[in-house]
Amino acid sequence: MTDVEAAARRFITDVWNGGREETAYDLIAEDCPGLGGTGPDATLAWHRDRRAAFPDLRYKIVDVVAAGDRVAVHWRAAGTQAGQFGAVPPTGRVVSYSGATFLRFDETGRILDMWSVNELFQLLQQLGVEMLPPRRGVTDPGA
Repeated sequence: MTDVEAAARRFITDVWNGGREETAYDLIAEDCPGLGGTGPDATLAWHRDRRAAFPDLRYKIVDVVAAGDRVAVHWRAAGTQAGQFGAVPPTGRVVSYSGATFLRFDETGRILDMWSVNELFQLLQQLGVEMLPPRRGVTDPGA
């Protein structure tokens, strides 16, 4: 296991699953983009927001690929929506969805950039959100 792979696993285990925010200050570079800013605090803001909506959310690492200063992590997450998630009020429903997070590390081994994709559509469906395609030919959005 490379150092960057171990750091990526530690980030998911300690920060995402363990709620040990102090680990974020060890692993995240000051200029890593996050929610409304950069650095560990901005990255933690996103996780706090997600944790407020899904307090028991847990991530399982499915696969990890590391090469040079980059790591790709395929994960599966599951949790219960007990708080507001965007426009969706608490439902008490359990969700399960997959995603991938791509990390780039600086020369000191800190996360310099992080980008994730996930099955948001599937997550919203599990919460009971009804998504309808726009009606064709409608020019008045209030109609």
